[in-house]
Amino acid sequence: MRVGVIDYGVGNLGSVQRAIEELRATPVLVDRPADLHLNDCLILPGVGNFGDCTKILASGGWIDAIRAEVLSYNRPLLGICLGMQLLADSSSEGVDSLGNRPHGLGLIPGTVEHIREIGATLRVPHVGWNSINFCGDRDSLFSDIPEGTDFYFVHSYGFVAQSAVDVIASVHYGVEITAAVRRGHVWGTQFHPEKSSKAGFKLLRNFLERPPC
Repeated sequence: MRVGVIDYGVGNLGSVQRAIEELRATPVLVDRPADLHLNDCLILPGVGNFGDCTKILASGGWIDAIRAEVLSYNRPLLGICLGMQLLADSSSEGVDSLGNRPHGLGLIPGTVEHIREIGATLRVPHVGWNSINFCGDRDSLFSDIPEGTDFYFVHSYGFVAQSAVDVIASVHYGVEITAAVRRGHVWGTQFHPEKSSKAGFKLLRNFLERPPC
């Protein structure tokens, strides 16, 4: 299986690549939008500022290409950390001088807001291990992963989904914050599965071995 790891110029992709190799799949760094189509599924990592990343994605021709793979060719996609936030419609991170919010990929309806605005009362950023709670029925992404399992988080912003049915897991950090989302064959995790020990590797395996949508 070819797993396309989208390399748009931000973030350390080494840990994601190594995790995929451990799962006996083939990680492929995709540094051109035209090469997205050569892969069986896609992973969108991300670190840094939402607004900066969307500018890079737009200038590199990634936004239309990613949307086409997902919407026209039904390519499964997993967004990780900022990569999950980029699945949203817009964010309050990176607002310009006129108050315009940067736009995301628009693959899962919702916005990204600072966790203080969501209601978090604990230290920002949210860094470290924290346990997740399932929302609704257990999603296939968490198959054989118990509720309450710890995953590794590093973030100051959170995904506020337009529809609660798109939220498949949450994390408590003074308030419930979205930990994972799904719409069809698009998933996102706020935590880093590649840095979350055995449970994170199991989640990545579940993504690679996902049942048909």
